[in-house]
Amino acid sequence: MEKPGNLIMVIFGASGDLTSRKLIPALFSLSVQKLLPGKFAVFGTGRTKMTDESFRAKMKESIFSFSEEKEISSIRADEFIRDLYYEPMDIAEPKSYRDLKNILDSLDKRYGTEGNIIFYLAVPPSGYQVIAENLAAAGLADESKGFRRFILEKPFGYDYESACSLNLLLHNLMKEEQIFRIDHYLGKETVQNLLVTRFANGIFEPLWNRNYIDRVEITSAESIGVSDRGSYYDSAGALRDMVQNHLLQMTGLTAMEPPSSLDPDAIRNEVLKVFQSFQPFNINEVEKQVIRGQYTASKIRGECITGYRFEKGVSRRSRTETYVAMKFYINNWRWGGVPFFVRTGKRLPTRVTEIVIHFKPTPHHLFLRNKEGIGGNQLILRIQPDEGILLKFDMKEPGSGFNVRNVAMDFHYKDLSDIRIPSAYERLLYDVMTGDSTLFSRDDEIETAWKFLSPVQKAWAERPEIKLYGYPAGTWGPESANSLIGGGNNTWRYPCRNMADEEVYCEL
Repeated sequence: MEKPGNLIMVIFGASGDLTSRKLIPALFSLSVQKLLPGKFAVFGTGRTKMTDESFRAKMKESIFSFSEEKEISSIRADEFIRDLYYEPMDIAEPKSYRDLKNILDSLDKRYGTEGNIIFYLAVPPSGYQVIAENLAAAGLADESKGFRRFILEKPFGYDYESACSLNLLLHNLMKEEQIFRIDHYLGKETVQNLLVTRFANGIFEPLWNRNYIDRVEITSAESIGVSDRGSYYDSAGALRDMVQNHLLQMTGLTAMEPPSSLDPDAIRNEVLKVFQSFQPFNINEVEKQVIRGQYTASKIRGECITGYRFEKGVSRRSRTETYVAMKFYINNWRWGGVPFFVRTGKRLPTRVTEIVIHFKPTPHHLFLRNKEGIGGNQLILRIQPDEGILLKFDMKEPGSGFNVRNVAMDFHYKDLSDIRIPSAYERLLYDVMTGDSTLFSRDDEIETAWKFLSPVQKAWAERPEIKLYGYPAGTWGPESANSLIGGGNNTWRYPCRNMADEEVYCEL
């Protein structure tokens, strides 16, 4: 892997959890792997008052607490944090940006970074406009002396109209090539491996279509609640927080046509075509295709779990969804008639993200199964945890007769003990440094995804009779979500942390 050119990274919101839990540990890992630029500095700013020394001390503590490096020496950590700087700043004050420019000019001379700067906006989306406008007004978006790249966290907008407005604003201040809309799911090794699985193996691609696939199921489950993010989550919900970005991006990579090359735009063009082929929701049919839920109080393994409406920062009358399951179709030649099912939720039995390809059954059933309704051919791509790939197929049980048992053949990434798997943020930060936008969402992708979900948002806003189902914390969501699959032998897969295991419900 090439070493990026010299640069400065500016982090807005450097006093927040994202910086301490993800960004700094990821940058430290890049340093350990010798993948940081030869001359590199981080300048952090936020509302919290800290000095350079106190910021460095806090980040050193974060490195030891959250870094994925197996062995961390204090000497190595000290070498890394000496290039960290911090100053509090009011992002709404234009003068602060003139002061910031002077600081960055000084760091540029000291480190010889040739004007190359990455701005990471680790702040709520409401701060994007004021920061972008003030950076541009101070001349900090100008690339005449070096590159200027801007990383934006999700959600990018709150709906189709706000996403379009934000894109228009940014395009008036900078070029699309300067904008990196980050989706940390796309930085996961197993998401990227989806492309290799499909397009490097002749055994999969011929079957990857409506002729052989019965349905596709994508799940992203979390066992935790909203924790201390209640005030943010109550204004976002599962649709904005997970479906619009993570789940639709995974759908795009699963359903896309083979790209002409590995060029970033070649891959993103194919993902965009998938988004453009989504069959639009009829606003009057939304409740039949989309199920939303909200977790209620429960007891899990003897522990009393608070219901969503009683979490800190959440309205007692909140109708914000913590669970979404939906069924939709992709209207193109490859996928015509194949239903796609996606679901995500908080306070589900386990933390797991996976893509399940359900293949069509044989047209003539010759053999008896040991358990009626259990089995079938599935290809499971586990994104997290227990990352890997699992293929389920039928085998004859030992003994007389032709009784059939469903078995699994699996591969786990952890079995590649000699290969280090980088964290998602580590990979994505490195890509921004090298200017590779493959794993970042483009403006037209964002807008098309929001447009697809607009009827759902509108129906929920305008039709209060659409149910918000309660589900006990620790279960797999509202029972009504099963109706989306169709019943009979077709059910959701209910995974456990171990990829090969499957239960109707994990043990509570």
